[in-house]
Amino acid sequence: MRLSVLSIGRWKAGPYRELFDLYAGRLDNGPLGPLALTELEEKRQLPPVELKAREAELLTAAIGKGAKVVALDEGGRALDSAGFAKMLGDWRDSGCREVAFLIGGAAGLAPSLKSQADRIVSLGPMTWPHLLVRGMLAEQLYRAASILAGHPYHRG
Repeated sequence: MRLSVLSIGRWKAGPYRELFDLYAGRLDNGPLGPLALTELEEKRQLPPVELKAREAELLTAAIGKGAKVVALDEGGRALDSAGFAKMLGDWRDSGCREVAFLIGGAAGLAPSLKSQADRIVSLGPMTWPHLLVRGMLAEQLYRAASILAGHPYHRG
């Protein structure tokens, strides 16, 4: 299975990137497959509603054909690590070839994206910077892979 993070915004070298790279590297040979990051950006200055719609177009175009889509949104369902691992393991075991995780820009995800998602998942009720969410997601994906492999990394 392939894991894709499709995220609005670009980053430079620094601690956020290092955190993501640390956990993404650990996933390369794991039971869930490798993790790829695609950064998307609209450079034009658009009114907020238009910008959100344009970001939705960019994200939609980047989703792989047949991929399961997980929209990350603070209003989504909060899963514990075991539940997150079960969701991914069930998809993998049913033949899913790709899971795409969507991270919106500063204004969040357009309602059209959330309505098309297979799951809407929250990393908690607090609002997180979208660059930090990438690293948090990568860690949870590594934790899910560890749970599925019976590795002692997850001691929950």
